[in-house]
Amino acid sequence: MATVSIAPARPHRVLEIVLMLVALAAGVGGYVLSSLNRTGELPVNLGQHVAILVAVAVVAEVGIHFLAPYADPVILPVAVALTGLGLAMIYRLDLSYAIIDPDQVVGLRQLVFVGLSIALAAVVLVLLRDHRLLRRYTYTFGAFSLILLLLPMIPFLGRQANGAQVWIRLGPLSLQPGELVKITLALFFAGYLVANRDNLAIGGPKILGLRLPRLRDLGPIMVVWMVGIAILVLQRDLGTSLLLFGLFVATLYVATNRVSWLVIGFLLFVPAVLVAIQLFSHVRHRFDVWLNPLDPKIYELEFGSSFQLVQSFFGQASGGLLGAGWGRGYPQLVPLANSDFILSSLAEELGFVGMAAVLLLYLILIERGMRAAIGVHDGFGKLLATGLSFSLALQLFVVLGGVTGLIPLTGLTAPFLAAGGSSMVSSWLTVALLLRVSDAARRPAQAPTPWSSSREDPTTTEVVTA
Repeated sequence: MATVSIAPARPHRVLEIVLMLVALAAGVGGYVLSSLNRTGELPVNLGQHVAILVAVAVVAEVGIHFLAPYADPVILPVAVALTGLGLAMIYRLDLSYAIIDPDQVVGLRQLVFVGLSIALAAVVLVLLRDHRLLRRYTYTFGAFSLILLLLPMIPFLGRQANGAQVWIRLGPLSLQPGELVKITLALFFAGYLVANRDNLAIGGPKILGLRLPRLRDLGPIMVVWMVGIAILVLQRDLGTSLLLFGLFVATLYVATNRVSWLVIGFLLFVPAVLVAIQLFSHVRHRFDVWLNPLDPKIYELEFGSSFQLVQSFFGQASGGLLGAGWGRGYPQLVPLANSDFILSSLAEELGFVGMAAVLLLYLILIERGMRAAIGVHDGFGKLLATGLSFSLALQLFVVLGGVTGLIPLTGLTAPFLAAGGSSMVSSWLTVALLLRVSDAARRPAQAPTPWSSSREDPTTTEVVTA
């Protein structure tokens, strides 16, 4: 794992403020245009909406100034821009749902989730002043991940939705624990691989140009593979299974720099999916919808038809190059248009150009996360930032591939954009951790201090492993 100097070690508050204003303009612009195109009038509560967003932005800027002054100035505005665009599209869909199905109106609830998520991200930055402290709890995060994954399987607590057992119900709230597992497992993988990467990187036999690991070193990947398969079988959740296994294999590759781990991961996961297709009707049905969406027999099924995917195709096609415009399309005709298929909704109303801009925002966020991984000087921070960034990239690929027909639908949602509290909370917690790692990566190096016999600070005694 290389470490390079990537930027002058000084804050860029002015740049961040300018980017934040642009991000707010994108979200408010979509909100205003949706109302104008649907009703011909400005939103009734436009002043309150703008005031809340500006207040959140000001608080976030001031908070970052004190809590992480050297953090990457691009990460926060990009996250705000994606969140604002998601709120605008959800509001636009609410305008249609209010007429055809009021039960699907979720704009106000989503706004509350956004506020809660940003507040939790602030709490993380306040309590966590050094990301290396998390390494002490490596196995705690591993155990916590397993508990979260098992929660949906508990009777009277778990809830099945769309064929997958991935939800739990706590009173009036429904949560998807798998969204938080992305973060806790990234913490566990980073801590575990930093401690054991030398053993995993030791060369074994070389076959067909690939240096394969020793049999005794295959244990960790086999355990994670079995966990992934258990999720696929018990919870019928192909998306989370793919995301968690891919996260581990990618982090393992970064830690050891051995291509053979990628090959082994592919050879383990693909046969497992093929067997699952044969054994489990839910998985087989998803592949049937993916391979033959226009088949009349599949399209006209009473349950689990390809209607949703086909409607999404037509919506994206009607968007064309520049889109129908905010509020001028018919994205509400696609089931779950504000959650699983919000990328399809954006493609219909913003067109190819608008979707490219949204994807570019994701790309910038992922690139900035990887930049923080390259710049930070401790191995744990490198693997943590890499895992978090890769999980964002893989989740976006799975969602985008699903709505465009590149891969089967998985049930995952687009980070920051889609309606849902669990996804929004995990997305903003990821941003908080990336901000903390980037702050450490860009912070000026302290001058060496004279030898002191006083007790050393535990947060500064970690051996640099990069």
